[in-house]
Amino acid sequence: MSLLEQVQHDVKDALKAGEKERVHALRLIANELQKAAKENGAEDVEVLQRERKRRLEAAEAYRDGGRADLADAEEREAEIIASYMPEQLSDEELGAIVGDAVAESGASSPRDMGKVMGLVMPKVKGRADGKRVSAAVREMLTS
Repeated sequence: MSLLEQVQHDVKDALKAGEKERVHALRLIANELQKAAKENGAEDVEVLQRERKRRLEAAEAYRDGGRADLADAEEREAEIIASYMPEQLSDEELGAIVGDAVAESGASSPRDMGKVMGLVMPKVKGRADGKRVSAAVREMLTS
């Protein structure tokens, strides 16, 4: 069963259970997955990451604007989206991947961060946020 089919099935279950907020979030995910498949063939994980990031950014903006109720709703949507993403890497696993990439690229200073990021990101696709990877690479190159 593809991710899109799973989400559509979950929409039906949420409708039957009367979970309006969950239905809204799942329909949004299904719509974005369908649109990505038609337009550019983006991978499901990329679509989920993008949508999750949008929700978290919106939540932050709402909090800054004093709208905690809307921020909470956006964060709940982000959690629903995250439940369909692959399991995140632990700090140890990420550190090992970054360490291997640093050794492979011969990077020795923060100036070489781009080389290392280029090697790490395809390996962690969907299993680690870009900010988290960037912080791990920066820490590895400055120590």
